[in-house]
Amino acid sequence: MQDQNPEIYFVIIIGIVLGLLLVGFIVTILFLYQRRKYRQEQELAKLKDTYDREALRSQLEIQENIFKTISQELHDNIGQMLSVVKLSLSVLPLEKDHPAYEPLQQSRIVLNKAILDLSDLTKGLHTDRIAELGLAESVRFELAAVKKAGIIDTTCTVTGSEFPLNAQKGIFLFRIFQELLHNILKHSQATRIIVHLTYSLDGIFTMEVKDNGIGFDLEAKRNTTAASSGVGLKSLMNRSKLIGASLSIESEPGKGTAVYVRLPPQAE
Repeated sequence: MQDQNPEIYFVIIIGIVLGLLLVGFIVTILFLYQRRKYRQEQELAKLKDTYDREALRSQLEIQENIFKTISQELHDNIGQMLSVVKLSLSVLPLEKDHPAYEPLQQSRIVLNKAILDLSDLTKGLHTDRIAELGLAESVRFELAAVKKAGIIDTTCTVTGSEFPLNAQKGIFLFRIFQELLHNILKHSQATRIIVHLTYSLDGIFTMEVKDNGIGFDLEAKRNTTAASSGVGLKSLMNRSKLIGASLSIESEPGKGTAVYVRLPPQAE
């Protein structure tokens, strides 16, 4: 029996070693599997992100082409027809004592306003004009139109010397501003909008859009947006991400809203 003890010990040791090797092999296989799975998930996420970015880019390019076409059609067709009507009214031989004289004057005033409003609308839609004027002037023009309409008080300030932005980035930033402005007019019940554009010496561009409206619960809004087909905040985030900009929002119920868009230099 004593002679068999070394053999039993040897078998036990061999069994333990084999068991440890088997456990190590299984652990290694599981580790490699998890690592490969993680890499695949990362690659799929990267592919999905690339696809989403390209889909969004194509969607926005199509949208810009539609805006440009609508702007041109409004200017060439409706604008010209209104001008013809204005000219026709101006040559009517009516004396001041004629019963239709005052209604005609009012019609001329309304028609002039319609022509000016249409002109402002086409300027805001036309991509080439936005690129030609530059971002700061386009923002000023849009705010001036809102202020002129008596809808809300607006202020626009610029810090630093304006440097040229990539044409596509400039247009995207302007569309982000337009969407923010639309949201303020539609939802905020604000009486004042303050926009501040900063052109830093290090090439960083920042756009701040603030209002004194009713504000909102940001976390609740994010949760709502996540379940609403990517509209609202998600749309703004996607537009910003597409040009390499960051977008942050500060808001509380009853305390207004502030949106900050930051575009670093050489952002792609």
